[in-house]
Amino acid sequence: MQTTPRTRVKICGITRVEDALAASDAGADAIGLVFYGKSPRNVSIEQAQAIVASLPAFVTCVGLFVNAMASEVEAVLRQVGLDLLQFHGDESPVYCQNFSRPYIKALRMKADADPAVFGAGHAAARGLLLDAWEPDQFGGTGKTFDWQRIGPAAGASRIILAGGLTPANVAGAITTVRPWAVDVSSGVEQAPGIKSHQLIEHFISEVRRV
Repeated sequence: MQTTPRTRVKICGITRVEDALAASDAGADAIGLVFYGKSPRNVSIEQAQAIVASLPAFVTCVGLFVNAMASEVEAVLRQVGLDLLQFHGDESPVYCQNFSRPYIKALRMKADADPAVFGAGHAAARGLLLDAWEPDQFGGTGKTFDWQRIGPAAGASRIILAGGLTPANVAGAITTVRPWAVDVSSGVEQAPGIKSHQLIEHFISEVRRV
């Protein structure tokens, strides 16, 4: 009998050890650390080291970068035990493959964005993270996009759905898109970078319910 794959969950924009532990205790598969100075969720090396050290086994730690110089990424990798890289800017495939780490690549769903074409260009990416588009923001907008724009040709086994997800809408999003994973940040916060443990638990329970 064929079974439906479990939808994975990433809680992004973690800035505190207690929030990382709340996410892992609730069943999150991954947590995201933002290394982008313009983000209210940006973490220092010291914060990131403490968070990574607190995580139990089998929770993936993802480092998010936006149009960073290669030397900046390499400096973080020397000091923080990241499992996976997430590039959320305009990085090329060659750039993304330059760090001896698996990576996921974000596509902000501008009107002319085509996930299938984008995915073909980033064939080496472990995942394609589809996010809402805002001209001056690289993620964390709290806004959704039209999920119907994601067609089967995009490669469902690599799709990570992001953008405005909350405990109230994530079940509908999964039903519509059937992504490999969902990624939430502002939708489980009480303030930018400060997670609500209750919302994290509610979000993950809704994912599991679908």
